[in-house]
Amino acid sequence: MFGLDFIPNPLEGAPFGTALEVSLIIAFAGWLLSLIDRESGWIDRLWPICPPVFCLIVAFATGIEWARVNVMTLLVVLWGARLTHNFARKGGYRKGDEDYRWAHLREKMSPALFQVLSITFIYPVQLVLLWLLVSPVHRAWEFGDAPLGGLDYLAAGLFFVLLIGQAIADNQQWNFQEDKKRRIAAGEEVERPFLTTRLFRYSRHPNYFCEIAMWCVFYLFSVAASGQWLHWTGLGCIGLILLIIPSLRMTEALSAAKYPAYSDYQATTSPLIPFPPRGK
Repeated sequence: MFGLDFIPNPLEGAPFGTALEVSLIIAFAGWLLSLIDRESGWIDRLWPICPPVFCLIVAFATGIEWARVNVMTLLVVLWGARLTHNFARKGGYRKGDEDYRWAHLREKMSPALFQVLSITFIYPVQLVLLWLLVSPVHRAWEFGDAPLGGLDYLAAGLFFVLLIGQAIADNQQWNFQEDKKRRIAAGEEVERPFLTTRLFRYSRHPNYFCEIAMWCVFYLFSVAASGQWLHWTGLGCIGLILLIIPSLRMTEALSAAKYPAYSDYQATTSPLIPFPPRGK
């Protein structure tokens, strides 16, 4: 596969170099769409789609013949399909339906400053982060069609378990919110306006825990391919942690301001890594 060659990069000529160029094109297109629609939800719509596309670029470059690349691509496609389904059922692809945190940010900034954030961080930085998340597939490509080993099977198994865990957490949250809407519409009392049971009894954000752990596990494919534990393809999971932690802090602050009882939940339940509730 040849690169688009519109921007010099150290992976020029490699299929993952082409994926980088594609990510920058998508970032620019997403930013333009956000200007036209006057909403920032486009980055959230692109999030579940781009990593599978980047992996498929590499897989097709190998003729879909290299086992490690194929396994990695399949896992990322499954991740993207699950996330797309969850995002779609919440209305994320409807015009004007964007994450409430974007509105909160716009209230805190002038329109000009928000556009600076949009063109410098929201689109290009996050698209490059999505590219970095799946960069271990490039490491697998570098080492060709080397056979799968025990670490590959461990990584695949853990990734799939975490994917199921994330799906369960999101489904529990979905069912809770739908029941809450039904109760409110029926004029019934809602005893607790946020979910504190099942997986959310052990972590306030079990879905985010699974997301972070999933991409850390994905890096193990890079180790399995090369035998090298430290490599630049681990920057994706580090970047994801640096992105998610501030986002969770904003979510927590908004929830605590909206629900007085949320502070009690914070006092007893782990913010991210699942642990038994404190004081129970």
